[in-house]
Amino acid sequence: MLDFFTIFSKGGLVLWCFQGVRGPAAATAPVNALIRSVLLQERGGNNSFNHEALTLKYKLDNQFELVFVVGFQKILTLTYVDKLIDDVHKEFRDKYRNEFQQKGTLGILNGTFDFKDDFMRLLRDAEESSRVRAPTVMKTFEQSLKSQKTVKCMLETRGEKPKEKVKNKKNKGSKKEGAETVAAPGKASVGEKQLSAAGEKEELTKDEILQKNREEFFRRHMRAGEKSSKSPKPEAQKEKGKKPRVWDLGNSNAKVLDYSNSATNGSTEACPVEEFDPDLGLGDRNREPGRLYDLEYESNDEAEEEKFIQNPTKPSAKKGGLGGMFGMLKGLVGSKSLTREDMEPILEKMKDHLIAKNVAAEIAIQLCESVAKKLEGKVMGTFTTVTSTVKQALQEALVQILQPQRRVDVLRDVMDAQRHRRPYVVTFCGVNGVGKSTNLAKISFWLIENGFSVLIAACDTFRAGAVEQLRTHTRRLNTLHPPESHGGRTMVQLYEKGYGKDAAGIAMEAISYARNQGFDVVLVDTAGRMQDNAPLMTALAKLIAVNAPDLVLFVGEALVGNEAVDQLVKFNKALADHSMAQTPRLIDGIVLTKFDTIDDKVGAAISMTYITSKPIVFVGTGQTYCDLRSLNAKAVVAALMKA
Repeated sequence: MLDFFTIFSKGGLVLWCFQGVRGPAAATAPVNALIRSVLLQERGGNNSFNHEALTLKYKLDNQFELVFVVGFQKILTLTYVDKLIDDVHKEFRDKYRNEFQQKGTLGILNGTFDFKDDFMRLLRDAEESSRVRAPTVMKTFEQSLKSQKTVKCMLETRGEKPKEKVKNKKNKGSKKEGAETVAAPGKASVGEKQLSAAGEKEELTKDEILQKNREEFFRRHMRAGEKSSKSPKPEAQKEKGKKPRVWDLGNSNAKVLDYSNSATNGSTEACPVEEFDPDLGLGDRNREPGRLYDLEYESNDEAEEEKFIQNPTKPSAKKGGLGGMFGMLKGLVGSKSLTREDMEPILEKMKDHLIAKNVAAEIAIQLCESVAKKLEGKVMGTFTTVTSTVKQALQEALVQILQPQRRVDVLRDVMDAQRHRRPYVVTFCGVNGVGKSTNLAKISFWLIENGFSVLIAACDTFRAGAVEQLRTHTRRLNTLHPPESHGGRTMVQLYEKGYGKDAAGIAMEAISYARNQGFDVVLVDTAGRMQDNAPLMTALAKLIAVNAPDLVLFVGEALVGNEAVDQLVKFNKALADHSMAQTPRLIDGIVLTKFDTIDDKVGAAISMTYITSKPIVFVGTGQTYCDLRSLNAKAVVAALMKA
């Protein structure tokens, strides 16, 4: 019932392969997908992988750098597959161990591996063991604990209490009596009252005792409330009503702030130029125009490798100096292969460290499991500790995760769209309040500085003030880049049709307008929506399906942890479920916002890229138009591994 079973080296050389019913080419595409999506992306936390109609299970041999992969139909439930892959791994290692150890790489290249008879024997044994396994038999009544109980012990009379509880209460009462006599020997009357009350409580039922305790509790609090109510009233009362606040950088003239009768509402005309201080919008004046700088992180301590996580196996103080010296040398010299027991305490601390850095708990567990599988059985290098080996493997895995398979180059794609005489369309989506409109304005500024004209489509027709916010950004961007500086060409315009309209229709009209007017890029702003809101997610899927944008960006904030995983999974699922196309359009990239507010808790970047395998295209780091960065994987990992 297996489709294939293959054994290959981590270098890509196939050593042996078993072909099932589907022919010799059945294993090529699934195994290549496994290598690209799991092995190269350091996602080995789970030992199974689904590709189209197949399920692939794999096992790594880190000592000889081998990979064992078995493939079968997804609809089948084969209980013997795990046992089979373990048996084949053990048999293949034992049979060709000497060849691997003595000849090394040449032994793999020049060796012949005749393993068919052994594999068929192991396959028959595994299939028979799954058939022979007897079903679990239910216990009889005589074997159960209930049969050992008598009827008398199960009967309880009303008001009667179990003996153990009575004994415990008596012991508690005796302890209280002793404490009271030591604390206040002179107050005999109070002690007698308490003893009599305790005697009454023993005679009362459980419900009556609870009722009595509640009455005493309310009586005490009523007395406390009466005492507090007698506090003197303040003499001077504050004046009623609010006074309008005047901000330092604001304008006290209400007429200047009134945009209700603006001529641009409901039209596509260019917004008037607004006078404001460019330094507030630009920030650093010494930057290179149009350049997207990398995210930077400087570590102050270079000697943080051993400070990050200490080896939990501390030498005992009772051992002599000689034993401690041999133990230290044994830990440093690479004389044995790593086992799961050696790595378990270190991985546990690393998992807690990742969670503290805002990595989602489920992803932190999968990362540590992937590192354990990658290192298990691997021989350590000379004078290297287990801690440094595990930490280095985790760092490499994190860097690999932050550098996904497909890299998005927006400027190259915009120029390619220019050659085809059409606008490049980008759609922004995400939950409420993550900064979609603000970062859309930052990306607009970056595109304008690179010489591209931008049309902003105001498709958030739900939130009050959404259109006015984009209108303000458009005015300020036109102030920073007036038409006079670009040969009389307006570099940014706003396309809006007010509120309460169909967002998909507005986006379609905006794209058509941009094509006719010769705009290079269309940025589509959408309303924020929670991932569980089915009607709004259906509307978003409709907008994307109808307009077919070139790039769909999910905007998420760096402050979230586990919520980032839930948001991305449900957004992708909703886009797939509500799309009418056979191959639904999903999220293409991520915009990570509010990165300047999290210090070194950068785990959300790991969570988002791990769960979607999509790149982080832009990182928002501040309040000005220049505060836009590209992700630097090594800088993020350095911040993540900081103790």
